[in-house]
Amino acid sequence: MLGAGKLGSREKVRGNLSVLHVKGRVLVGPEDVRDELWCVDGRITFERPPAAAGEVTTVEGWVLPGLVDAHCHVGLDRHGPVDEATAEKQALTDRDAGTLLIRDAGSPSDTRWIDDREDLPKIIRAGRHIARTRRYIRNYAHEIEPEQLVAYVGQEARRGDGWVKLVGDWIDRDLGDLSPSWPRAEVEAAIAEAHRLGARVTAHCFAEDSLRDLVEAGIDCVEHATGLTEDTIPLFAERGVAIVPTLVNIATFPHLADGGQEKFPRWSAHMRRLHERRYDTVRAAWDAGIPVFVGTDAGGSLAHGLVAAEVEELTRAGIPALDALSATAWRARTWLGRPGLTEGAPADLVVYGEDPRADVRVLAAPRRVVVNGRVIG
Repeated sequence: MLGAGKLGSREKVRGNLSVLHVKGRVLVGPEDVRDELWCVDGRITFERPPAAAGEVTTVEGWVLPGLVDAHCHVGLDRHGPVDEATAEKQALTDRDAGTLLIRDAGSPSDTRWIDDREDLPKIIRAGRHIARTRRYIRNYAHEIEPEQLVAYVGQEARRGDGWVKLVGDWIDRDLGDLSPSWPRAEVEAAIAEAHRLGARVTAHCFAEDSLRDLVEAGIDCVEHATGLTEDTIPLFAERGVAIVPTLVNIATFPHLADGGQEKFPRWSAHMRRLHERRYDTVRAAWDAGIPVFVGTDAGGSLAHGLVAAEVEELTRAGIPALDALSATAWRARTWLGRPGLTEGAPADLVVYGEDPRADVRVLAAPRRVVVNGRVIG
């Protein structure tokens, strides 16, 4: 264990800069380990700053870039949009768990005020969910018909931060089971419009039937992806379509199935099958070369701050520990176009007492969280 007794120690320097000295084992990449870095006025540097008068805060341990939750909903709970105080509490919970970069995969709340807070995670927004009329959770999405899809995708592409979120399938009450939300032609046109506007598209998908149309239409990512099969896995791999399995959310499927058993027995049986093979599905996707990233689906029925639990779930599915770690750290940040522990990057990092590469359970107990060069807690 590194620096157990040295966290928060101080060194005297000369000058007027806000300086944090981070020592120990700085994991710039899975195998790129440095001895130290500096945070100067909220930015990372690997060069010792010029001498100046004042104090330097020093922290020591095993250091990762701020963790990524690539499927999280700030400003949303099980009933719909929440007030700013609740959204702030959600963001703080994620931050204290070490999540400093969030891809907000759909929210009806305006959370732009978070961008002005130096102490909260950075958010990449996908706008508001776009769902078929009466085919999603009430108060969550724009509920529209297929002929409106292109216009709404364009609207959310302009409002978001480079992502748009579709609801690709949901229960059809007439069928009594999951079914695709959108015809193929409308999906193709909508994804083309998003790409024209510089946005990537992701979709909520539990079942099997919507996946081929979405991937062949050019989608960039699929959330949950429990319906992947030996027929669609090669297609995802060939097209480089990422998945965010949200296994901590898939764990709730048996409970959901129990609740719908009497009214929708076909749907309930389907949800149980998807749950039973969840680990096999994720491992088969990984083995085929499909990019897999960490996401918790926090903010609906799930609590925030579950990023460490999701990484551990990926390892239970058979993904090697270092790759599961990268799916919330280095590789996840590259995928989202955000820097990690690089020269001049925002100083967002997490310090641990032990090597998280050796045991991902270390992620559940951060020693220090640093946001914009400021030590939190």
